[in-house]
Amino acid sequence: MRLATFNLLHGRSLSDGTVHADRVHAAIAELDADVLGLQEVDRAQPRSGLLDLTAIAADALGAPTHRFAAAVAGTPGETWKAWASEDDNIHPLYGIALVSRYPVIRWQITALPGAPVRSPVYTGDDGLRLLKDEPRVLLAAVLDTPHGPLTVATTHLSFVPGWNLRQLRHAVRSLKNLPGPRVLLGDLNMPTAPVRAVTGWKTLGKAATFPSPAPRAQLDHILADPRGAERLGRVVQVCAPHPPVSDHRPLIVQLDADTRPPGRPPDPTARRSS
Repeated sequence: MRLATFNLLHGRSLSDGTVHADRVHAAIAELDADVLGLQEVDRAQPRSGLLDLTAIAADALGAPTHRFAAAVAGTPGETWKAWASEDDNIHPLYGIALVSRYPVIRWQITALPGAPVRSPVYTGDDGLRLLKDEPRVLLAAVLDTPHGPLTVATTHLSFVPGWNLRQLRHAVRSLKNLPGPRVLLGDLNMPTAPVRAVTGWKTLGKAATFPSPAPRAQLDHILADPRGAERLGRVVQVCAPHPPVSDHRPLIVQLDADTRPPGRPPDPTARRSS
């Protein structure tokens, strides 16, 4: 099984500042993930050419199952409001997504409200700006694998220190009623030490992921609930490649459990680096 998480930066390339469907498709295909959590995902946004980035990712992986969960109706950094209902789907949307090569038995979406205060954020040429935090969501799926149910969730937590810890506690609690083993993928906007301290979950992969040109920090994580984690198998590879999109690098974890989706043959060149 190959798990991955990737903050897409709505598919934008740092080299030219543009979004191209073919470039996003190629970057996702290179991940070859059986289950992929995506953050900073656009749907019908003018800034990304009105693309459905979740559908592009699913096509790139040959994955029959995918779901987008909007956190915001409108455009981050411009005019937006918290996504509230299906009525908001007429707007450009922004949120997170899960893409799976396995069938999904059940979906669960949990709201993680944004921080109530504005916080300074470095925005490149504009320097530090006081920005209002966006609402956050947790998207979970119970997958039907050959070894039984597996719960996988993804989220993108706040950049506000302390508030992201509160959101992480809430996210982990919301997964307790879903079947194990349980895995959390996402941009948690904090390093490994506080993540482990708050959750008690096992870190499946350590690698710097941000900023992508020369990463110095790991903000993106793949975690497993220690209860039942042995059913996931042994970690045989961890990597953070450098695709041509986003200011984050994806984090990929390869497990040796034989839980390939039906019809997918064994890979004789399976990745075995440490």
